[in-house]
Amino acid sequence: MTSRRAAFRIVAAAFAVTMSGTTLPTPLYPLYQRAMGFSTLTTTVVFAAYAVGVLAALLLVGRASDVIGRRRTLIPGLACAALSAILFLVADDVGTLIAARLLSGLSAGIFTGTATATLVDFDDDRGRATLVAAVANMGGLGAGPLVSGLLAQYAPGPLRLPFLVHLLLVLAVGWGIKAIPEPVTVRSPRELRITRLAVPAPMRTTFAKAAVAGFASFAVLGLFTAVTPLFLRTLLAVPAPAPAGLLVCWLLVASTFGQAVLVPRLRAHALPVGSGTLALGALVLAGALAVGSLPLLLVATTLAGLGQGTTFRAALALLTAASPPDRRAEVASSFFVVAYVAISAPVVGEGLAAQLVGLRTAGVGFGVAVAALAAVTTACFRPTAPPAP
Repeated sequence: MTSRRAAFRIVAAAFAVTMSGTTLPTPLYPLYQRAMGFSTLTTTVVFAAYAVGVLAALLLVGRASDVIGRRRTLIPGLACAALSAILFLVADDVGTLIAARLLSGLSAGIFTGTATATLVDFDDDRGRATLVAAVANMGGLGAGPLVSGLLAQYAPGPLRLPFLVHLLLVLAVGWGIKAIPEPVTVRSPRELRITRLAVPAPMRTTFAKAAVAGFASFAVLGLFTAVTPLFLRTLLAVPAPAPAGLLVCWLLVASTFGQAVLVPRLRAHALPVGSGTLALGALVLAGALAVGSLPLLLVATTLAGLGQGTTFRAALALLTAASPPDRRAEVASSFFVVAYVAISAPVVGEGLAAQLVGLRTAGVGFGVAVAALAAVTTACFRPTAPPAP
């Protein structure tokens, strides 16, 4: 068995590697589309399969590690990540891509809560552990499209090499996870329960406002990670995968900055300021797509990332502060269900609209709709108490 300090580092590395696999395909969607001849709508459906996997994992095994142990939960999560990489390696049809994305979502849903809890178990400084968890999560998400975009553009086998590298990394961290000590007391699997979703009646108005903000923020995140490469190739004549990966990575860097820096500074004003920034970013995105401007798209990415990260963390902090202590897990789970519906359903709607009216018109309409949704939150939300971030 490894020491607690070594186990902490292994879990953080495994967290980052697993999350990087969820965004690895982002710059490659146009390549798959060209190779397999499917439509923009199909691209968004392939992307949305990820959210289905995440939701299934959150509902079915969200509390599993408290019962069967952290290590016994992390290893199946890594197994799903490895199987996803293998399916991407052999994929030659849309069905295989959907199955690969579904497994990727399962791995993320299993890892997000379990890895965070495990890091807290292995570090006496709870604040430091949660900070490392956030960095590993967002760092992995940002590294995925950046690495795959660079490999796809400058190395052979653009649809194979990124997933081979990821598979090797998953196997390496999996070997490490097998060696960590079990930090919790293992109980009977009979105690496993499906995660219950409920919101206490006294806070439903607060939840509704926070959920609207969260929906808008995750809809933007879903759009960028699903359709940005198509925007660049089709509307801005930038077909190379590396710029698409860099742009999505930059969005996630800005989101991380919003969560880590802006929310603690803005505190009670973080949610309306974040929603306002998100609305502005969505409007600039609509303008960038309307006129075909790459500089405007860069500005929109920065604003949308800052607004997304700030809005998301502020909304979650507000709900945590307003929830009864014995109902916080239910409220948080309900919020994340809203978030992952937002990351998938609007994107599929974007794909359907692109089939009917064209990608440019659909993208402009999406930007305007999200801006309106975020503006509603900005205009009507009044925090009742400063939430602790």
